[in-house]
Amino acid sequence: MDLKSMTMEELTDCIVELGEKKFRAKQIYGWLHQKLVRSPEEMSNVPAKCLEKLLKEHPFYGVEEVEHYVSKIDGTQKFLFSLHDGNMVESVLMKYKHGNSVCISSQAGCRMGCRFCASTLLGLSRNLYPSEMLDQIYAIQKATGERVSHLVVMGTGEPFDNFESLCRMIELLCSPEGLNISHRNITVSTCGIVPKIYEFADRNPQVTLAISLHSPNDTMRKELMPIANKYSMDELMKAAKYYTKTTGRRITFEYSLVKGVNDKKEHAEELISRVKGMNCHVNLIPVNPIKERDFEQSTQNNVTAFKHILERQHIQVTVRREMGRDIQAACGQLRKSYKERSGNE
Repeated sequence: MDLKSMTMEELTDCIVELGEKKFRAKQIYGWLHQKLVRSPEEMSNVPAKCLEKLLKEHPFYGVEEVEHYVSKIDGTQKFLFSLHDGNMVESVLMKYKHGNSVCISSQAGCRMGCRFCASTLLGLSRNLYPSEMLDQIYAIQKATGERVSHLVVMGTGEPFDNFESLCRMIELLCSPEGLNISHRNITVSTCGIVPKIYEFADRNPQVTLAISLHSPNDTMRKELMPIANKYSMDELMKAAKYYTKTTGRRITFEYSLVKGVNDKKEHAEELISRVKGMNCHVNLIPVNPIKERDFEQSTQNNVTAFKHILERQHIQVTVRREMGRDIQAACGQLRKSYKERSGNE
């Protein structure tokens, strides 16, 4: 296991096994997860010999900034990071009144195949290590000098397709010896891997769950999201209800509005029949057009009408505020653009 993916307990056991003094573990963990060092050489009070022995068995993995853009529209910041093997991931910093929120990637690429998403166009390269998920947050906090208070795991990749690394990352991020971010300030989005929804509810009951729904029925959902061929809407809704009952927390349903596809009155009414009575919130997302797909963004009138239909049935609903459009802030756009520009497709 790499160094930054280890818990405090694992690092302590490792240090003792190497014949080093136990307190070294606390020093090293603090350098990694509080001082957010970008290289092992920055750990100035740890003997070189101790680090050499440690790094021989547990490499130092993180991310390196490749590109960084700041939106002139709203100040949103988009980062393109490289990994140690040359893979690329994207992260976004969004500033709100309640604090700074970072959206991170959980995989290099994605294999879920959702038709409106740029992340999946290049397929899945590999899962990210817990350290590589964490280090997107650490690198952004270090680069901006501002505290990150909220996390959204909604960037490139399907978090539940990298489940154990996701759970370990959350454990490390919420550790009192680390950034100590509250579980309640974390949102994880899934396209709907049903068994993992049950497991996640049991293991991380304080974390907010968002489900990418995007359709009110199986037929349409199968056309938009291949995962729907494996898990039906009934199975998905049953898992969602388990989550709300087990955790006591509200669930979010993400619904991307595509012009002429899923944005009509009958779609809104069918969606209501699915979610009414649940402790939930519907987040309407005017879809981000990508050149490889023929989907168009719903008109403002259709978005507003869809929202009002849900509101009249007392469904909590918002329209996601579009952020960073001038810097390709949507998932997968910057990574793909960089590969095209550098001839690495």
